[in-house]
Amino acid sequence: MKRALRFLRNILLVVFVLAFCGAGAIALQGYELYTAALEEMPLYKRVQAVRSQEDFTPIESLPDTYKDAVVAAEDHRFYSHGGIDLLAIGRAVWNDLCSLSFKEGGSTITQQLAKNMLFTQEKDLCRKAAEVFAAWDIESKYDKDEILELYVNSIYFGSGCYSVGAASQAYFEKEAAQMDANECTLLAGIPNAPGVYDLSINPDLAAQRQKQVVSSMVEYDYLTQQEAEELLAS
Repeated sequence: MKRALRFLRNILLVVFVLAFCGAGAIALQGYELYTAALEEMPLYKRVQAVRSQEDFTPIESLPDTYKDAVVAAEDHRFYSHGGIDLLAIGRAVWNDLCSLSFKEGGSTITQQLAKNMLFTQEKDLCRKAAEVFAAWDIESKYDKDEILELYVNSIYFGSGCYSVGAASQAYFEKEAAQMDANECTLLAGIPNAPGVYDLSINPDLAAQRQKQVVSSMVEYDYLTQQEAEELLAS
């Protein structure tokens, strides 16, 4: 019995050491990817590139409903974490292990911004590690409103639109600042899967996604249930 327990302990120790070494190697490669991206173009220049876009929309011009909808739908702990959300990562890892896939990443808004500005969209563990280093750097240099502003001005909304301003013009023929609550919650749901929720292609699926967004807004106290029902009925 003691021999069996000792053998099991040794096996677990080997597994732990291999996992630790593997995580260390991934972190090192991620850091190298991150520094290589900065050598290609520094972070501040990438930020300037986003802000210099013709359809860039300042955060103060965006409706509160839109900003609340984005945070509720994409990263409800956005204003309390430091760039990464360990709870979301843990949940994503568990779900990926259960499904034997790499469908969930647990990425925060800051990590998604890092991916959009510095990296490719390819799902890779080393790139995910690089996102973490980039997210920490972004959070150390920019405040939350600036990060949210950069995020909504650099994500894909389908129909060739890579910013909230372009998407509002394409889908609603108006400036982002003029969006009503219904339009805000519709638009907030699209980046989750722009090929699926593109309003010009799949309006019914976009409406289903909108209901999920509004439900999240109720769950995280951005809307009451009555306000949510009135919004969806409008």
